[in-house]
Amino acid sequence: MSEFIDTLEFEFKKHSNIKIALGQKAYMRNQFEFYGIKTPIRTSIQKPFFIKQYRPEKSVLEQTIRTLWQKPEREYQYFSQELAFKYATGFEEKDIELLEYMVSHKSWWDTVDFIANKLMGSYFITYPEKKLQYIQKWISSDNIWLQRSALLFQLKYKKEIDTHLLEIAIHPLLNSKEFFINKAIGWILREYSKTNPNWVIDFVNKTSLNSLSKKEALRLIR
Repeated sequence: MSEFIDTLEFEFKKHSNIKIALGQKAYMRNQFEFYGIKTPIRTSIQKPFFIKQYRPEKSVLEQTIRTLWQKPEREYQYFSQELAFKYATGFEEKDIELLEYMVSHKSWWDTVDFIANKLMGSYFITYPEKKLQYIQKWISSDNIWLQRSALLFQLKYKKEIDTHLLEIAIHPLLNSKEFFINKAIGWILREYSKTNPNWVIDFVNKTSLNSLSKKEALRLIR
């Protein structure tokens, strides 16, 4: 594991760009440090690390990701979540604890949305019996990023969206003043409107949505 991480660090440092890093840091409201590696270059750097025979064993995935997640440069979090996605079809039941950790540490929309949609979304396809338990846990927490995840993990489920669980996630958050919550409510409804616009219209009409949520929910409906 240490050689894997050391090699990645060497490659990231080699491609660092201070000028770009400052711009990236400013865009993220100065919350994170950056190497200044643009996405296409980072994707190219990461490619050999994601080859199956070079990836860490699943048994050390959690330790690897937690180690990378603690590093200050944001590129490590981007790398970690994309690495985790390589194991998504083989998630174990306990892996939800790692996903919760990733959402609730160094939290911002740029990582949380990927984790909720691609990682948690995949996890709950494998373990559907866990959905209600974690939706209730996250919605009742004081963590807006876990709450946002409870809303967005079904984002790409299309016809497979569980609308009952979606309502369970939305209703306790209707009075939220948080932009990222109200935006997420609108986003999941807008996405589902591509599949079932009548359900979304009916839900919007009978629900006291925040104005931002309502605008986003109906954006694609004519």
